[in-house]
Amino acid sequence: MKRKIIFFVYPNFESLDLTGPCAAFNLANELSDAGYDINVVSATGGPIIARAGLCIESCKFTGDNEHAGTILVVGGPTAHLVELDIDTKEWLAENAHHVTNRVGSVCTGTFLLAAAELLNGKRVTTHWRYAGILQTQYPMVQVDVDRIFIKDGNIWTSAGMTAGIDLALTLIEDDFGADLAKSIARDMVVYHRRLGGQSQYSAMLDITPAAGRVRDVMYYAREHLSEPLSMNQLADVACLSLRQFNRIFLNATGVTPTKAVERLRLDVARPKIEETSESFEKIARDVGFGTAEKMCRSCLNIFGRTPQELRRASRQLISL
Repeated sequence: MKRKIIFFVYPNFESLDLTGPCAAFNLANELSDAGYDINVVSATGGPIIARAGLCIESCKFTGDNEHAGTILVVGGPTAHLVELDIDTKEWLAENAHHVTNRVGSVCTGTFLLAAAELLNGKRVTTHWRYAGILQTQYPMVQVDVDRIFIKDGNIWTSAGMTAGIDLALTLIEDDFGADLAKSIARDMVVYHRRLGGQSQYSAMLDITPAAGRVRDVMYYAREHLSEPLSMNQLADVACLSLRQFNRIFLNATGVTPTKAVERLRLDVARPKIEETSESFEKIARDVGFGTAEKMCRSCLNIFGRTPQELRRASRQLISL
């Protein structure tokens, strides 16, 4: 019996969020007897125009595709503004509550699952640029901005755009084993398992609000990185109690103040690591890590590589 994979699309969706994972599932069929039955559905059925202007033909979801096996809601730049109709909410909920099903999202498709009230109390991820918006709009959702994908129960969420391929490879591995997933990754010329989290692709100041206390704190921290920067100190800059500060900061950015300061330190340290010959001890002191060992742990956590590996890779690129 074929395993049904349903992609849910809507106007202005991101085409790569659909085509990337779809290609992975299709390769599973071509390279094995996986037998995925791939479908594209929408609330209305018929042609749906993607962000890039591509027209995708879709079916309207019906009782025939309830308990679909796997539903993936794709993302798009306006996903956080999409208003789901009651039929779509009920359809997503019915599938999410069926224990043998998997319901997931690619990139900002997380917003549609949240709007369908499927993510309350769940740990999820989304595109780093939208993490703060997701946390603000849906405070009962636990947003982790630094993961490529997250599984919480039968709910799967993934980060920006190409992370949909990472998610699809993991679902295929879950169904048919690592050997098939590795073969597909080789054909697609992507990592079977990507190193590090999605924070390695963003700068912390990019997800800082354009105005307000959180922005003021982040710019203060950026100018005082060599200092210890305690959370009490940053709360004082924001003119808030520590408890208020932690809550407001998390809601605005999707990360804790401690994690944000760590990311700021790495944002400043990485060019020094890759483009200079300064010692790692000096770089660590200058950006506030204190020791090269602490900086190394942060690099491994965020980038999946040590400072030595980052510098070596950078020099190999320059020499090409």
